[in-house]
Amino acid sequence: MTAFLPVILYLASIFWRPLFHAAMAAQAAYILSRGISLGRLPLVGLHDTLTFLSLATAVFSLPFHFSLKGQGGFLKSAALLASAFAVFGALSSQVDTPLPPVLRTYWFELHVVLSFFSYGLFGIGAILGLLYLLSPDTETEALQYKAILIGYLLFSLSMVFGGIWAFLAWGTYWLWTPKEIWTTLLWLSYTLYLHLRFRPWWTGKRIVTTGIAGYFVVLFTYLGVGLLMKSSHSF
Repeated sequence: MTAFLPVILYLASIFWRPLFHAAMAAQAAYILSRGISLGRLPLVGLHDTLTFLSLATAVFSLPFHFSLKGQGGFLKSAALLASAFAVFGALSSQVDTPLPPVLRTYWFELHVVLSFFSYGLFGIGAILGLLYLLSPDTETEALQYKAILIGYLLFSLSMVFGGIWAFLAWGTYWLWTPKEIWTTLLWLSYTLYLHLRFRPWWTGKRIVTTGIAGYFVVLFTYLGVGLLMKSSHSF
């Protein structure tokens, strides 16, 4: 099954909503087929991680879509974001080689899966923030907070699993690599958001913009560090 099919379906779902579900099904089937052919979780390299992030973004968008009572703009925005990740994933090279011994542990798998789940939720938070800026509504802001809070909890757990994996692989919980430094900055940026949200002098557009800004840190931590800096992490 081609990796480009979900891209077409996500984009088409902007005009006919049921195709959004078809896109998720096609993408899940593609990831499953990759996993079966490789004999492992397909979560190494840009091709597989972008595809997984695309699906995570789409799947996590659904409960928020229902909470917004079917507001069309939100799901269309999620479809655009999912299609963007999917198309760049489809254009990226596949990593079909066996995993090195250092990656053959469920600690690595838990670390990566939870990281991309949290990235998907942070993306949903950014979309909700943009919708709030276009049309301020307390429910939209509250949903952004929920998306970011759940993403933050998952990301914190992924950092714990990543530390365990690092200790088992290299004998230390911390290596001072660019990826680990930016991961910490990412965690701190959303920690700041969660603290500021309960300050009466940092509400409305201010807190929403803070949540959106965090997503730019996500994208640089995931893509910028992997493409521009040398690290023990590829992506």
